[in-house]
Amino acid sequence: MRLSALVAATADLSARQRETMFALMERHYANVQRDVFDSDLAEKIWVILVSDPASGDLCGFSTQMLLDVEAEGRPIKALFSGDTIIDQKRWGDQALAHLWGRLALSLIEAHPDAELYWFLISQGYKTYRFLPLFFREFYPGHDAPTPQRAHTAIDALARARYPDDYDPSTGVIRAGCRQYRLREGLADITPGRLRDDHVRFFQTCNPGHERGDELCCLAPLTRANFTPAAWRVIGAEPVAVKSS
Repeated sequence: MRLSALVAATADLSARQRETMFALMERHYANVQRDVFDSDLAEKIWVILVSDPASGDLCGFSTQMLLDVEAEGRPIKALFSGDTIIDQKRWGDQALAHLWGRLALSLIEAHPDAELYWFLISQGYKTYRFLPLFFREFYPGHDAPTPQRAHTAIDALARARYPDDYDPSTGVIRAGCRQYRLREGLADITPGRLRDDHVRFFQTCNPGHERGDELCCLAPLTRANFTPAAWRVIGAEPVAVKSS
């Protein structure tokens, strides 16, 4: 059965939902600590909850917030995706991607004159691989250098979020002692995977991904930047949310 998804305010999450979310993280990541998880969740505006419509069981989630920073004097906004996981047994279901896309559309409509991006930090190749699937233009990528405008936006967002761990020379957020990391076997880069240009590029840019290093990535949030594959997943209707 296909999963269902909804966007909720993080402040409205029940204690049971929070416990289930933490349990999902622990099953898929090593070194997950409850205080770090709670702190990360508390700062997010929204959470996409993915459930089994028959049982009501929570099968996944993704936390989201809107960032405001300046890049070389330009005000920019970015939808930032934090903790994200789908139960391994449910991989391949599109409910999360569908609703995330509708959330992105709602922000495009709410901020028509803004320089608006999706700011994504990728610890695994599966997360990075979402970029070429959904976007015509994204950075960094294997087939084009990152233009200065995008580079300064990445730099401003990463410095604002991770001032102590961000390495501007590589575009990577270095894992600290309390950083979680994907459990072995969930997103290993095998020789076969390296035949994919995007995966090989991710491995080159983020060789420390297995210890929890995260590659800073950016995609302009515009209707024109979504690929045909993205539109097939998203559909045309944005979801109504309160924007900061």
